[in-house]
Amino acid sequence: MNTLLVFACLLGVAFAQYHGGYQGGYGHEEHYDHHAPPHYQFEYSVHDPHTGDVKAQHETREGDVVKGYYTLKEADGTTREVHYTADHHNGFNAEVKRVGHAVHHAPVHHAPAYHHY
Repeated sequence: MNTLLVFACLLGVAFAQYHGGYQGGYGHEEHYDHHAPPHYQFEYSVHDPHTGDVKAQHETREGDVVKGYYTLKEADGTTREVHYTADHHNGFNAEVKRVGHAVHHAPVHHAPAYHHY
């Protein structure tokens, strides 16, 4: 009987914590509306002259609609630009562009060293 009583008390505490009835800690708890539509915006960029790494991204989301773009410097000197959108009705769509002219460098071959014995 005592086991059943302890189990019922623990179940009650777990239920109260899950549904926000237990404040715990310092008497306050953050409230998250898990049903609110998500909204965010972020961006970043990298420009490293030492490695040649050049890229950037920007994205926004309002509810189920995502819009954004990213750019990156390709090894051939061109820049890839990708503009994209995504939503529940149209799915994911992207437009990819290559900006600039490709520059191909011929590989450098060194003649083998000649040793005279």
